[in-house]
Amino acid sequence: MLSGLRHISSILVKPAGPDCNLACRYCFYRSAAALYPDRPVHRMSDEVLESVICQYMAIAGPLASFGWQGGEPTLMGLPFFERVVQLQHRYGLGGQKVSNGLQTNGVLIDDDWARFLAQWKFLVGLSLDGPAEIHDHYRRDHGGRATHARVLEALHHLQHARVDTNVLCMVTDASVTRARELFDYFYGLGIRWMQFIPCVETHPDGGWESYSLDVAEYGQFLCALFDLWYGGMNLKRTYIRDFEELLINVTTGRPPSCVPSDHCGDYVVVEHNGDVYACDFHVTPEWRLGNLMETPLLELVNSPTMERFAAAKRQWDRSCTTCPWLNLCHGGCPKYRINANGAPARKTCFCAANLELFRHAGDTLRELADRYGPPSVLHRVPEVHDASSGVRGNAPCPCGSGRKYKHCCMKRG
Repeated sequence: MLSGLRHISSILVKPAGPDCNLACRYCFYRSAAALYPDRPVHRMSDEVLESVICQYMAIAGPLASFGWQGGEPTLMGLPFFERVVQLQHRYGLGGQKVSNGLQTNGVLIDDDWARFLAQWKFLVGLSLDGPAEIHDHYRRDHGGRATHARVLEALHHLQHARVDTNVLCMVTDASVTRARELFDYFYGLGIRWMQFIPCVETHPDGGWESYSLDVAEYGQFLCALFDLWYGGMNLKRTYIRDFEELLINVTTGRPPSCVPSDHCGDYVVVEHNGDVYACDFHVTPEWRLGNLMETPLLELVNSPTMERFAAAKRQWDRSCTTCPWLNLCHGGCPKYRINANGAPARKTCFCAANLELFRHAGDTLRELADRYGPPSVLHRVPEVHDASSGVRGNAPCPCGSGRKYKHCCMKRG
């Protein structure tokens, strides 16, 4: 990227916007449809797709990291993603690598999808909340039908094709007391890469939504899960994102993702029509940066609105400043700095749960850091494919600046 300008480590693209073929009760992104009331169906055009890839790859640096999410991105169809790879090769700069991540509910995944994802080394995040009893409690389709069996079929297709697959498990009131059951279930399915996401949302009339987990129980969940992860480290090695990232943080002092970092703004979200937002959890008019079909992406990621968003992360509670665990948390994700009525707060609603985990696991994490040294061997690195460059030095720079490539993003360092 250009010296002195903000760097974004990745871009999160929502090609079908908030549209989804499921009706999960706890979905927070469904409300984004209200931003586009004149469009009952949301789909990214080829013109917008090409502009997204062209502009981002021009400023991404040696590794261009794409996340494809929704809603449900597979609603775009497999030809759309074949076009994605074609465009990544067209606009790749000399020596540039590309990684792609796809977050999906799995309902549309078949052998053709799996072969494509394996060929182009996509990392797939598959939403699976546990055994059928837990998963189907909230994850049903628009007809009210259970989806667990269909997700297991998708998992089979992905495993058969040897697609790198993470399971994304929402932890709700139905599962927060069942850490061992979830861990053993996923392990029994051959899953070694797991991510557990706490589900907490507020009701419009006040209070927590009924599916929200109890924070005290969540602290116990994290401790139990940590013990399962640590206890099997030498016998049945598994990756659980929260703990791997904690270990990296303890070892290097550099959090690998935005949640435990001291700032936000490491990525941006691009909606189906080219609108750019500061964060997946903040797709709201307040944090709309602009539209990349009207303003170059380079300008949007360096806009005053983005700077204000990034700086807001450090506005944590005064008590956080003296907390011995601040370097592992940095106030958590701003989305969860709310109270039970949804009002803004300076402290994350997960504070007590995080403290319980840090006190329980702190000594062990320091011991592991000493034992393993550099944690790169413990952290999942996304696979990449080469992107051949079709952009010459005298060609217009793909970032949209109007300058020649050799006088613009070719100088990135």
